[in-house]
Amino acid sequence: MQDRIKLGANRTGIASSPMHSEAMLDGLSLQDGSPQPAIGAAELRASYRVDAEPVGSMPPPNTLRGVVGAVGESLKGKRMHILLDKLGERAAYERSGARLYDAFLQRLSAGVDAALPGDMSLELVQTIRNDEVAHFTLLVEAIEKLGGDPTVQTPCADMTAVTGMGLIQAMNEPRATLAQGLQVLMAAELIDVASWELLIALATQLDQAELADRFTAALNAENVHLERVRGWLQGALQNDVALLAPSDGDGE
Repeated sequence: MQDRIKLGANRTGIASSPMHSEAMLDGLSLQDGSPQPAIGAAELRASYRVDAEPVGSMPPPNTLRGVVGAVGESLKGKRMHILLDKLGERAAYERSGARLYDAFLQRLSAGVDAALPGDMSLELVQTIRNDEVAHFTLLVEAIEKLGGDPTVQTPCADMTAVTGMGLIQAMNEPRATLAQGLQVLMAAELIDVASWELLIALATQLDQAELADRFTAALNAENVHLERVRGWLQGALQNDVALLAPSDGDGE
């Protein structure tokens, strides 16, 4: 793994070869008279959306307490299964968050980075990782309290798993720099903060004040995570600038 970005023989940009890029752009005019498909990409995607089934469904409550609670809330005009869906989403995301920090900790433990920014340490990163696990446990308890099954992959959990997969892949990229790894963590934490805010609002709307209070404590912890990761990323970028030597600009 590299600890910083270097200048090199990158020729992916169009300005690297003006002669060839001009020929490529001239070739665009050849498409003007070419046959067009009967249906465009946008229309095709729209047709898929019209005919598509939902990503998944919510199962009925699996306990007597859950059945009674669901019926009672339904009579009040409330859809508790929507909250359970979002709880499942948050649980899936927090589980992915713990794995994301596990991957980052593996990087730090390997000692491939010359210097860590600011107050960053294995212990502080491990603390954030442990918070993610604690938040997952909190969500499991909340789902069970409402009569749900925390092992169910809800529709929103399914969607957030796809999001988390991209973050995990980026974190495990062996060529990534420390700053790039921190950028991935910051992206994850930004989603985390916004999602907890939405979950608190939903729990409040459904008269789940106790859960909303517990979720607020989790949100406060996530805000701390975000500020720490943001600070570490800023420090890592500053380190990269300070380490940049004139010889790096000579190419490779």
